Amino acid sequence: MFYRVEDKYIVYEDQIAYIRHRLKNLMQMDSHSSQGSYLIRSIYFDDMDDSFLEENEAGVDNKTKIRIRNYNGDDSFIRLEEKSKKGGYTHKETAVISRNTVSELIAGASLENAPTASGCLLREDGFLFKKLFCLMNTRLLHPVTIIEYEREAFVEKSGNVRISIDRNIGGSEHVERFFEKDIFAVPVMERGVHLLEVKYDEFLPDYIEKVIDIGSLQRTAFSKFYYARQINERNGVFL
Repeated sequence: MFYRVEDKYIVYEDQIAYIRHRLKNLMQMDSHSSQGSYLIRSIYFDDMDDSFLEENEAGVDNKTKIRIRNYNGDDSFIRLEEKSKKGGYTHKETAVISRNTVSELIAGASLENAPTASGCLLREDGFLFKKLFCLMNTRLLHPVTIIEYEREAFVEKSGNVRISIDRNIGGSEHVERFFEKDIFAVPVMERGVHLLEVKYDEFLPDYIEKVIDIGSLQRTAFSKFYYARQINERNGVFL
């Protein structure tokens, strides 16, 4: 299994402007960012014991998240993803999933209905669908939260580097609204505080590291999933 380095940093508005200015002449814009930032919206799953949440809370080294994701509200291209993390390294498996299947999973988005809702996965082809089907039947995996944010990303072939700026991160427990235009996501960070993610394979080129001045940034283990789930708990939502 191939793992990539993934480092996260807290950034503020003035730092974003500085980093963007320096990166735009050094790295290519991600294809999704050609017109600026783009919207990412994801549904995250958890099981009957909230194991994924507990792993984040306990700082477990080896952990996994399963999510469904689309971009800019485009329901013609939706991905099912399993993201595994070991220390500071990550691995991701992805598969394209149909809107109809996602709609059926959302319609049965409860702990009690997980096995019944999982049946729609059998018409999809691929290992990841079979894995999710098994988890929904054995551990009652089910959709628990939506996370959305605006992303601006830069890429560099050398080192397979990807640098993303995630702004206005918000969460909602109303997974049934996944395909709606507005989900009224609750912010998970203070106003003006955002997230910088630096991902690469075996090395981060020196010229990129110097340009973004990593040494001056505040490194973090921030988890969008964890803080979105905290919103649910503060609102008294039973998961």
